[in-house]
Amino acid sequence: MRREPTEMPKTARQSHRARSALAGVLVLAGVAVTGCGSEDRGAGRGPGAGPRPQATRSGKVTIVYEDRTVPPEDRQVVALVRDSGVLERAADWVNETLTLPYDMVVKVTAAVPPGVTDAVTQPDGRTIYIPPSFLAEIEESFADVVKTVKRPAPFPASEYNTDDLTVLATEFIFGHELGHALQRQLLLANLGLEEDAADGFASFYTVNEVGPGPSLAAAILFDEIARKQGRLTLENLASDHPVTQARVFNFLCYLEGSDPKKYKQSLVDGGYLPKTRAPLCPQAWAMLDYGWWTQLQPHFSSAFKPEGDQEQKKAQARLVAETKALTKVLDELRSNQ
Repeated sequence: MRREPTEMPKTARQSHRARSALAGVLVLAGVAVTGCGSEDRGAGRGPGAGPRPQATRSGKVTIVYEDRTVPPEDRQVVALVRDSGVLERAADWVNETLTLPYDMVVKVTAAVPPGVTDAVTQPDGRTIYIPPSFLAEIEESFADVVKTVKRPAPFPASEYNTDDLTVLATEFIFGHELGHALQRQLLLANLGLEEDAADGFASFYTVNEVGPGPSLAAAILFDEIARKQGRLTLENLASDHPVTQARVFNFLCYLEGSDPKKYKQSLVDGGYLPKTRAPLCPQAWAMLDYGWWTQLQPHFSSAFKPEGDQEQKKAQARLVAETKALTKVLDELRSNQ
């Protein structure tokens, strides 16, 4: 998480594994060159066909650890993630909140499709792969960070260690993959790039259900990736993923916008989220929150529907209020740019 305009210290060591993490985390499963895309997507039901009949929707999310595939050097980080329960927590939220047309299996395994080096979601949204080596790369990046980068003030001192950062960032990244999987299984309509929407779901889920930790840890990780990435290339700029450093500020903007009274002092006044961006964040968060509740509403489970409908109405009311509030100060914001 970069403090503006001060630059964070440079890491003294950059191992081969850490370098590979830069490429791996940047992809975040947006593209799968092989996989299950040719499987039945629902008897010819293409985009726009509408939700499936409720009676046929009984899919569940299951987390599977394929321990026999995990190499010895990656067993410790896999145990760390498993013991934390962050994957299971997100899976339980989906299972309690939504009804899916198909089962979704999340495999922590080294037995991945050819060319896969990071967390990926298959095109049909039924399988998510999380390679143990990918988790180890995240852990190694944070091992460098805690040794060489002064703790960002918004992040708790008690959690500024390799293990906690690894778990929290993994929770955010898994939220990104769930965003992909839900879009693909439920055939959700996107008004922009799918990668932006997947990042948005990670913020939507973690901010609402977990708290600030995953967003802050992800911002620290992606700030480190951006610094190691160095000068942007044509491929970086042409990617379907947003530029890495821009993603850092998106994560922070949604977090700050979710509760400005709580986060403005640490994130904005502290210099981590630019003051030129911060005034837009409450309305941006409100739109994201309302957007995801609205997209998911037709797929609420019967048990969750009363609560979910109420959350959607609350999000709509907040979006209306934040849009009105932004309208009142917009001319002043534009004139000060």
